[in-house]
Amino acid sequence: MAAAVVDAVRTGEDPVPDERARAVGAGRGFALLLVITGFAGLLAAWVITLDKFHILEDENYTPACSLNPVVSCGSIMESEQAEVFGFPNPMLGMVTYGAVIAIGMGLLAGARYGRWFWLGLQGGTLFGVGFCTWLQYQSLYEIRALCLWCCLAWVATIVMFWYTTLHNVRNGFLPAPAGVRRTLEEFHWLIPTVHVAIIGMLILTNWWDFWTS
Repeated sequence: MAAAVVDAVRTGEDPVPDERARAVGAGRGFALLLVITGFAGLLAAWVITLDKFHILEDENYTPACSLNPVVSCGSIMESEQAEVFGFPNPMLGMVTYGAVIAIGMGLLAGARYGRWFWLGLQGGTLFGVGFCTWLQYQSLYEIRALCLWCCLAWVATIVMFWYTTLHNVRNGFLPAPAGVRRTLEEFHWLIPTVHVAIIGMLILTNWWDFWTS
């Protein structure tokens, strides 16, 4: 140990390992979850992008998921909210969901990432779930239409976010009391389930007359 300290001082390195520099992998379950939710989001983004191209080529084109006045993907795709950043939103999803798949596959292969990487993934999924929440509000109360592929991307992002949060809390990258950590680990399925259920309830009540007619 003394020799290691001497060598560290000589080379100018910190003789005491920094906990924040610790590289951490993930269990097979979490890695598979990232791959599966990433593929679900990528599939949704891919289909929506193709339909967007078809609409641009033919203004009379009707997407296959436009089933009725409520479940109307075309209404969503033609709205201003569908191009928040100056290009179709699903193009952003194709990049980000693809990155999540790559991270999950790396974890399955035994990759280990540092604290900064995990916090970066946390920030990315937080942005994703926040953006999806904004899109949900726009869909329900401004555009007043639903896109089934968008709903798939919403669910994938929600699950991805909460399990990334659990992973970071479990490994100490996000500070949390021991009781909170134990509760999250024991009831890991509860928060994403409630989150998705709330969205489902809002969809149900927003178009209650239509669903029951």
